[in-house]
Amino acid sequence: MRIAVGKGSCGIAAGANKVYDAIKEKLGNAAELDITGCIGMCFLEPIVDIYDGETLLKRLVKVKPEDADKIIAFAGGDENAVDELEITDDDKSFLEKQTRIALRHCGIINPDRIEDYMAADGYKALEKVLKTMIPEQVIEEIKTSGLAGRGGAGFPTWFKWNAAHQSEGKVKYLICNADEGDPGAFMDRAVIESDPHNLIEGMLIAAYAIGASEAVVYVRAEYPLAIERLTNAIKQAEEKGLLGDNIMGTDFSCIMRIKAGAGAFVCGEETALIESIQGERGMPRLKPPFPAQSGYWYKPSNINNVETFANVSWIILNGGSAFAAMGTENSKGTKVFALTGKIKKGGLVEIPMGKTLRDVIFDIGGGIRDGREFKAVQMGGPSGGCIPAELLDTVIDYKTLAATGAIMGSGGMVVMDDSTCMVGMAQFFLDFTAKESCGKCVHCRIGTKRMLEILNRIVKGEGKDGDIELLEELCRSIKDGALCGLGQTAPNPVLTTIKYFRNEYEAHINEKKCPAKACVDLLRYSIRADQCKGCTLCARKCPAGAISGEVKKAHTIDQDKCIQCGACYATCKFGAVCVE
Repeated sequence: MRIAVGKGSCGIAAGANKVYDAIKEKLGNAAELDITGCIGMCFLEPIVDIYDGETLLKRLVKVKPEDADKIIAFAGGDENAVDELEITDDDKSFLEKQTRIALRHCGIINPDRIEDYMAADGYKALEKVLKTMIPEQVIEEIKTSGLAGRGGAGFPTWFKWNAAHQSEGKVKYLICNADEGDPGAFMDRAVIESDPHNLIEGMLIAAYAIGASEAVVYVRAEYPLAIERLTNAIKQAEEKGLLGDNIMGTDFSCIMRIKAGAGAFVCGEETALIESIQGERGMPRLKPPFPAQSGYWYKPSNINNVETFANVSWIILNGGSAFAAMGTENSKGTKVFALTGKIKKGGLVEIPMGKTLRDVIFDIGGGIRDGREFKAVQMGGPSGGCIPAELLDTVIDYKTLAATGAIMGSGGMVVMDDSTCMVGMAQFFLDFTAKESCGKCVHCRIGTKRMLEILNRIVKGEGKDGDIELLEELCRSIKDGALCGLGQTAPNPVLTTIKYFRNEYEAHINEKKCPAKACVDLLRYSIRADQCKGCTLCARKCPAGAISGEVKKAHTIDQDKCIQCGACYATCKFGAVCVE
C-alpha cells in the first residue's frame, strides 16, 4: 500500500507538510509514504491518495494532521476508518469532466523520481524522435497536430520551430518561458512542480527539431519549489544520459539550465525575456528580426511556454492527428485554465477547445459560491478582457474569444459575481500593467498612467462628463502605438468593461454611486431605526467612533466621522445596518 500526499505549492500552503509529517511519525511499516504534485483540485487541499499498486483505493480531501490516526488505521486494515475524509461523487466530477494531456501526470507521479515518469512512458517520445525521425518529420507532426503556442498569442508552434530550423548558423538556442506573470494564473507552476520531466522531454524534442544544443528555462524566482524540482529533474536526466552529450547514444547533444527571473510581467514578451536572460533589463526589441533569426545572443532561437512543451511528447507518441481530433477548426487540442475568483471549485482545468465558458464555470467549477449571481469572467489576465453573463455560452477557442474583446491568454480565468465592481476591476488590472510597463515606449509608459488616473478619479466619485470617451480615445491610441504586446493589450480590460458595463461607469460618474457597492469612497452606511435592537455591538466595533446610541435604543451613524470601513455592516446580527 502506498500513501501519497499532494505537495504542490497549493497543497503545502493548505498544510500538506504538516499532514505528511504527522503520517510519517506514526506510519511505521504499515505502508509506503510518498509525495506527488498538484492534481488540480486546489479547493480540496490537502489531498492524500491511497494506492494498492497502481489502483487508487481512496482519495482523501481537506486532510488535517490529526487525521493521521485514521489513515494509519486504514492502512492497518480498518476499511471504514477514512470514510468521512473521502472525496464526494460531486467533487470527483471535477476531474472526470476534463481531458488531460498537459496535466496527465500531475498529482499522480512523484515529481522527484525520474523512474515514476519513465514508468508512465516517459522519454519514449524522445527515443522515437532521436532514433526514427529526422527534424523535418518532427516539425511536420507538430504541424499536423495544430498545436498553437499556449503562452497567449496562439501562434502555430510548427511555424516557429521551422523558422528556427531553417535559419543558418551552427549555434541555436531553445528557451522555455516559465515567467508566469498574470494575476491568478498558475498553470506553468503546477506543471513544473508536478511533472518536470514532461517539460524536459518536450524541450529536448523541440531542441532536436530546430538544431539547438543548449536549452534555457526562464522561471520566475517567486517559484522556489518549481525551481527546486526542475533542478533535481535536470540532474536526474543528466545521470540517465538524457541530457548532455550523445543523448541515448545518438549524435544529438543538448544541455539545459535554469535562469531565475525577477518576475517582470513584460518578460512574457519573448524579446524582453531574451534581454533578461542576457543580463539586461527586460525591455522588448524592435521586430524584425524575429528570435528565429536573431534571438538569444543574436543567434537563431525558439521560445515557447511550459504548457506548449508539455503537449509535445504526447503528440509524438499518439500522433498529431489524435491531438488535432480534439478542439475546433481553428483551435486544436486541449487548453489548461487556472480557475479562480468567486468560484466554488477553484483549481486547474484542462478541456478540449470548443467547450463553452458555462461548461467550465458551472459544470466543472460548480458555479458561483455563496449563492451569488455570476457577473463576468476575466480571460487572459491584464492583457485580456471581461466577458459578461450574457456571453456565458461563448465557445472557448482563439477566434471566438477574441471576438468578445478578450483573449485566451495563458489561461487565467478569474470569475466575478455581482459584488464585483467592473470599474474597480478595470482599475485593478490597469494599475498592474501601468506598474509593469518597461517604459520603453511613450504610449504605454504615459498612456497607461493617464488612464489609471482617470479610473482612480471615477472610483472615488470624482469622475466627470467626457471621462468615458477620453478613456476610449486613450485605449485606441495606446493599442495603435505601443511597441509590444503588453501595451497593445493593456487597454483590453477597460475597453471590455466599458463595452459591456457602461452603465456602471455612468453610475459612478453621474450618480456618484457604485452599483456593486464595492467602491469604498462611494458608500454610505446607515442604521434602520425599526430594526436596530440597541445591542451596541456595532458601536463597539466602529474604529472611528462614528456610531452612538443608548442600550436597547436605535443607534445612528455620524456621516462626518464614518470612514466606510464596513465593520458595522459585518458585525450587525439583525440586518439593521444598510449600505448604499
